[in-house]
Amino acid sequence: MESREDKAARIEIDLSYNNFSEQSAPPTCRDSLNLFRSFSEEGNLTWWVPERLSLSKSHYALHINCGGEEYRVGNIVYEGDQYEGGSAKVHPMNAYWGFSSSRRFWDINRTITDHIAQNVTVLGMNHSGLYTRARLSPLSLTYYGRCLADGNYTVKLHFAEIIMRGNKSLYSLGRRILNVYIQGKLELQDFDIVQAAQGVDKVVVKNFTAFVKNKTLEIRFYWAGKGTTAVPGRGNYGPLISSISVESDFKPSNSKKKILIAVPVSVLLFIFTIVTLICWRCYVRQTTSREQLLRGLDLQTGLFTLRQIKAATSNFDAANKIGEGGFGSVYKGTLLDGTIIAVKQLSAKSKQGSCEFVNEIGMISALQHPNLVRLYGCCVEGNHHREQ
Repeated sequence: MESREDKAARIEIDLSYNNFSEQSAPPTCRDSLNLFRSFSEEGNLTWWVPERLSLSKSHYALHINCGGEEYRVGNIVYEGDQYEGGSAKVHPMNAYWGFSSSRRFWDINRTITDHIAQNVTVLGMNHSGLYTRARLSPLSLTYYGRCLADGNYTVKLHFAEIIMRGNKSLYSLGRRILNVYIQGKLELQDFDIVQAAQGVDKVVVKNFTAFVKNKTLEIRFYWAGKGTTAVPGRGNYGPLISSISVESDFKPSNSKKKILIAVPVSVLLFIFTIVTLICWRCYVRQTTSREQLLRGLDLQTGLFTLRQIKAATSNFDAANKIGEGGFGSVYKGTLLDGTIIAVKQLSAKSKQGSCEFVNEIGMISALQHPNLVRLYGCCVEGNHHREQ
């Protein structure tokens, strides 16, 4: 006689796609309780997944071999999906994808392993490893993806009818009809795999564009009660899917490249700032040293600004040039009070430094003779020394 514990172990409750408050979720029994899309948040049904599976880094592709083992097509690896499933299961395969299965096959005692279909003949299509097995559900089968970067994605759904037969016997009368929803939108209605593929054991791939928002994608396969239910045998109905391929229509953001570009720019900016600061300090130090040297000589000369000199010589107009010596050119000028002056500008090619310039100023200012010009002053602004 079956014990109460054994009966309780067989009880599975499907509460998916309901409208409960999250606070009402029971803390236990979740292995036999499907709560997928059963909570309401701001009027929309939200997902429930185990708390231990936190969101990881963003993904840009998802490939699943539904009901089968891991399979490689070129550089693409379709992840295995061999979990047995059940009548009320939400099963995270890992942190970023899983599936939800609903309802029991009402007219036959099927085991949980019967939620995976196995091909009954040798398959001759390309990449047959994607079609030798498929996942089944008597009513609703939903695959979900998490941690996907927001944006547009190309979704490819691979179908192949591997249970119904195409011969002229009773087994060829079966029809599997299903609906397909992507992100809640009905994309395929009354979809007949055999009719679309033009036969059994043949492949048909349906392409769709889906927009991922809040990093989540949902693909739902639903049996709306159409088609046969007992051909080639009882329990042969409901949605069937062979494999799923999801790839982003945009390039993944490469944060490493951004960092590698940003670091050299910041380093160059830092170096430029340091060099500018050093040059400015040298210039200030050089100017200050020249002024200190001049003041230290206690000369009876004045200091003129560069603006005053430019005004007197019409900005060193070539028409005012009256001569040229070993250290630079000499220009005629007129001060604001009408005094006529001669301005000697130190050439950039000259090797004369601060000491030579100060010595020349000191020597000229010390000469006093009626036939010699008098030194009015000098200017130490800018990159050139000037004396008048």
